[in-house]
Amino acid sequence: MERDAVPAQPRLTPAVIPSFYDVITTKQHARQDLVSRRDSLPIHCSAMPESLLYIPVGLLVGILVGLTGVGGGSLTTPILVLVFGQSPTIAVGTDLVFAATTKAVATAAFGYGRRIDWQIAGRLALGSIPAAAAAILWFWLGRASPPVDPVVSRCLAVMLALTALGLLLRQPLTRLGLKLTSSSFGRANRYSVAVTVIAGALIGLAVTVTSVGAGALGTVALLWLYPLRLSGHRLVATDIAHALPVTLVAGLGHAALGHVNLTVLACLLVGSIPGILLASHVAVRLSPAILHGVIATMLALAGVRIWLAN
Repeated sequence: MERDAVPAQPRLTPAVIPSFYDVITTKQHARQDLVSRRDSLPIHCSAMPESLLYIPVGLLVGILVGLTGVGGGSLTTPILVLVFGQSPTIAVGTDLVFAATTKAVATAAFGYGRRIDWQIAGRLALGSIPAAAAAILWFWLGRASPPVDPVVSRCLAVMLALTALGLLLRQPLTRLGLKLTSSSFGRANRYSVAVTVIAGALIGLAVTVTSVGAGALGTVALLWLYPLRLSGHRLVATDIAHALPVTLVAGLGHAALGHVNLTVLACLLVGSIPGILLASHVAVRLSPAILHGVIATMLALAGVRIWLAN
């Protein structure tokens, strides 16, 4: 008797085997695609703590500005470049919008108190605003050429050194201005308008390229040009009133070129407002000479560090 024939088992055809591996490969590719999409998100959990670190920076800058009157650009821009690794152009643009926002509030307060010498502020603005517009045009023309960051870094280092020198020589420059004014009052009064416009142009150019100079150097220039006419609160108020349109024009220009980090800007503003309020109500008043010396040393070291890093 013949054995019953064993039914033949179905054989896997070559067309079936690749399809099995195709399913596995497709799943692996899908998993890798999800991971790559997650890592490419502009904001994820690992980046949030870093952005929050800008708030204490704004607080520190607000306190120091409130205590010493030194411009925020002299302090904020080096911190953004050296500590957080922001590119010089982004640091400058972000700080200019930050400065314009804070100076708008201060100018309104000083204007209400009638402390601003609008004539002197207008003379400075005649030179600074066209110079700021020219610097923005330079940034716009250079966007297709080799990067401008090295040039901005060099200029920033030089301006930090000049600001430190201006803080250290503030009193001698004031005495020199008084001496020149008293010895040749008529001649100084005759050329004061032209010299003020030229000083404004230099300040506007420096502020737009580096965001440094509106506060410290502007105050030194006014002390030297108008030692008898401006003193105390009127000096600070006039300098801030002139810095507002310059930083506004420069900040809007940098924003149009994409040089502003809105997340950093928001965190700086959140921290600076309480800092300014705290400094205005602090009970212990530190010596301005000591504070200016400490800040001048910090700015000089930051300038050397940026110059060497470039």
